[in-house]
Amino acid sequence: MPDVFADLVGQDEAVTELRRAAAAAAAVLRAAATDRTPALVAAGEADPAPAAGTSDPASGMTHAWIFTGPPGSGRSVAARAFAAALQCAYGTGCGECPGCHTTMGGTNADVRMVVPEGLSIGVGEMRALVLRAASTPSGGRWQVVVIEDADRLTEAAGNALLKAIEEPPPRTVFLLCAPSTHPDDISVTIRSRCRVVPLRQPPATAVAEVLVRRDGIAPDVAQWAAAAAQGHVGRARRLARDPEARKRREAVLAVPRRLTGVGAAFDAASALIEAAEAEAEASVAEADAAERAALETALGAGGTGRGAAGAIRGAAGQLKELEKRQKSRATRAQRDALDRALVDLAGFYRDALTMALRAPVDPVHTDTAALADAGAQKWDAEGSLRRLEAVLACRAAIDANVKPRIAVEAMMLALWKG
Repeated sequence: MPDVFADLVGQDEAVTELRRAAAAAAAVLRAAATDRTPALVAAGEADPAPAAGTSDPASGMTHAWIFTGPPGSGRSVAARAFAAALQCAYGTGCGECPGCHTTMGGTNADVRMVVPEGLSIGVGEMRALVLRAASTPSGGRWQVVVIEDADRLTEAAGNALLKAIEEPPPRTVFLLCAPSTHPDDISVTIRSRCRVVPLRQPPATAVAEVLVRRDGIAPDVAQWAAAAAQGHVGRARRLARDPEARKRREAVLAVPRRLTGVGAAFDAASALIEAAEAEAEASVAEADAAERAALETALGAGGTGRGAAGAIRGAAGQLKELEKRQKSRATRAQRDALDRALVDLAGFYRDALTMALRAPVDPVHTDTAALADAGAQKWDAEGSLRRLEAVLACRAAIDANVKPRIAVEAMMLALWKG
């Protein structure tokens, strides 16, 4: 059975560092077991020595980490794998012991995964998380808090997390995932108290190998999907296995041919937004319905006993709160779907640019290479670059909370004008 780091694609240096840290963490626990009576250590009645936050830096272990890298580099995969290695009975991330199995399966009581459903992580959620993280590990090893998309922390939530990182509980480890250590992504004060693990975009060959080995995808399909996804493992798997995802990609790559005038530009913008909305709605519909049904059942829906009708009438506030969370999740899902489309469109104009410059690199979208070449001859390098910059500017505008429709319409007009 492969170990917990097997799915971290093309990140050999990071894996080496994380293995060394996991071994150092296991040494800390062994030292604690030697210096304290087993009963005290197991019950958490005495602090382990040395504590995670004060261990020798040369040992390779510390209490707070930041995993950075471009989308698809495997930030959350690395964080979860490291969490499993910390819970591993052998300190190696063997992939076979109960600690590895439960962590990778999301059922370990001492590993908390924070995955924001909305556009941000609020202070209330973070305070509750910090409070729970201060408890003694039930398994006798570590309390691990994994925060995906730590760049979505509000200022107040970041401050709550900072206090916990500054004064960490002796057996708690914080693992944060963010695109970069830029102040716009993660505050300087938090970053200064964490060890940074930089990840890179994995090469397409490594992504294709994983798709073949782990998912049983045909080699030629895997190679095409890995190139089209630009090194993003999750997107490559989706393209290789989901016909609907391939249809949406084909519709996006047809946009350059549709931009024949102002009206066509606005039509293309509407089509792109509506496709993202439909994809987002489909992705969250099942979860939304299940959550609402579960909440209504918990509040007494369908009950026939005395007071059941009154209980459900008094639950309007809880249902409204659920609808608010679901709306926030749908908004994020829509933006994620739109961003995937923009990445595909950026890849097309990148191909046109490299062909105009006669750069010796392979195209991202091999199935539209002829169209990109025709565009390169029509626009030349400068025109291709302006169009690529327009797509990237649209992504930046949406990240800055510009209304997606406005940002996409402005992009389409820029692509048409050149």
